[in-house]
Amino acid sequence: MYRTALARKHRPRRFEELVGQDHVASTLRAAVEAGRAGHAYLFCGPRGIGKTTAARILAMALNCPDAEAGEPCGTCESCERIWSGQTALDVLEIDAASNRGVEDARGLRERAMYAPSDEKRYKVYILDEAHMLTREAWNALLKVLEEPPPRVIFVFATTEPHKIQQIAPPVLSRCQRFDFRRVAVRDIAARLRTVSELEGVEAEESALLALARRAEGGVRDGLSLLDQVLSFAGDRLAIDDVRQMLGLVDEERYLSFFDIAARHDRAAVFTLVQGLIDDGYDLPEFVRGLSDALRAMLILKMNPDSETLDLSAESRARFATAAGEFDEVDLLRMLKVVSDFETTGRFRDSGQPRIQLEVLLLRLASLERSVELEELLRAAGGRPQGQPPAAAPESRPRSAPATKRPPGRRTTRARGDNAPEAKEAGGHGVAGEPADTGPAEDTGPAEPTGGGSYVIRDAWRAALADAQDLGGEAVVLKGASVSELSDRTIHVSVPDGLSEAVRSFLDDPNRSGSMRTALGRQLGVEPGSLAFRIEGTGSAPRISASAAREQRLQEMVSVDPQLREAVEKLDLRLKE
Repeated sequence: MYRTALARKHRPRRFEELVGQDHVASTLRAAVEAGRAGHAYLFCGPRGIGKTTAARILAMALNCPDAEAGEPCGTCESCERIWSGQTALDVLEIDAASNRGVEDARGLRERAMYAPSDEKRYKVYILDEAHMLTREAWNALLKVLEEPPPRVIFVFATTEPHKIQQIAPPVLSRCQRFDFRRVAVRDIAARLRTVSELEGVEAEESALLALARRAEGGVRDGLSLLDQVLSFAGDRLAIDDVRQMLGLVDEERYLSFFDIAARHDRAAVFTLVQGLIDDGYDLPEFVRGLSDALRAMLILKMNPDSETLDLSAESRARFATAAGEFDEVDLLRMLKVVSDFETTGRFRDSGQPRIQLEVLLLRLASLERSVELEELLRAAGGRPQGQPPAAAPESRPRSAPATKRPPGRRTTRARGDNAPEAKEAGGHGVAGEPADTGPAEDTGPAEPTGGGSYVIRDAWRAALADAQDLGGEAVVLKGASVSELSDRTIHVSVPDGLSEAVRSFLDDPNRSGSMRTALGRQLGVEPGSLAFRIEGTGSAPRISASAAREQRLQEMVSVDPQLREAVEKLDLRLKE
């Protein structure tokens, strides 16, 4: 017995039946009703979303004797012939992939010159895969598109409009272009539910959503998948049947991994991957689903009531519970790791996908949690959140910080990439300076907590930014190391080869006047009272990795008083 596939059997016959293309359907319906149909249309978009179907409905509406409000009846003889793709005198559907030459275009142009079979009908030419036409074929059609015969309409359907733009740009200006969109998962699931009811099939909501997600925006693909699964499952569609037939990974596998990551149980990763292999799961499919699961958890963490997720109520609750074990920033970091892993594109072609997947999951399970600096400070006995920082000891200059920034929530990691980490043994800061444990008192304007060296560094950086006409010395001065202010003398350390140039610049008031003025303003002292002692540090050494990390950390704490306080109290260091 002959059986028609669901994708053909339930193909739309009216504009109102098009799924997810309301912007196209409403425009074409109004054009037909008002008698304002264009002579050429370009339908663009991914495969399986209704381009050719919309072209057939347009041809049906233009030639249907019982059309009403721009909609074809879909049941008359004319509509039946057009909808089924049978030969019709006035509607011709051509596969441009196999009729792409200039001779085919010339033949089409000659046929277009003949009038329709009836004065009330339209001749409609539908060219599918129009991007396959050659440049010469487009040139042959260009004249008829410029001056089309009466009641002749061309509809070009393509998945790659940019190719037409490259080989025949004049054609685009002579067509009305409609961009078809990928259909939302909810809309595809609703269409699958309607078809299932018409077919007498009882379907689980989770099964329909899984099929709709796998269709990736194509209604035709969704119907084909439904047809495939029903051949296996019969008259009842369950989520287990969908997963078994399409090789989808069970949600329980992802929830198990998130439990492993929350407990940092790295040894369990190997058991999980072995289970995936033993049960015949496709490893790239697991990675693909992992990114979707992390995205769902991140959305639920940010907004538990979000309507952007296409999940059943049970799945939403389970993923929301799993998301409760992580912070937003942790989920974001994990999602970025998986996204970068997929972006490389080497996983599917790898000869050892198992090892690559294990390395990926081990990285995710090894990521340390993110904490707020305020929490670190409170744990170390620092000031409570919201309390202003303590002022510097009275023996240090009462000066405003060179770089002010309002106290805010700054996130770092206890361990991880580019994050300060607490050493096991405390006592000295990163720069080798003792932590400031002296009494604090209110001395007026708040200054960066962390000692005189930081005050001088902040003031030095701000002065360089404010000073004018520094010339070539600016590069050297920015790389100089400055230390404690003693008797209003600032110690400046530069490599030996540059010390004389720096000394000559700073000792000349005419050249360094703006620099002295800006520095005095930052430190709250008279510019003329400042003195500089230039010291050479030897030839410029090669910077090691540890020295680069040290320098980077000093730059970070110099502009963030809150981070500086954490570095001093917790003796943090920067990791790779």
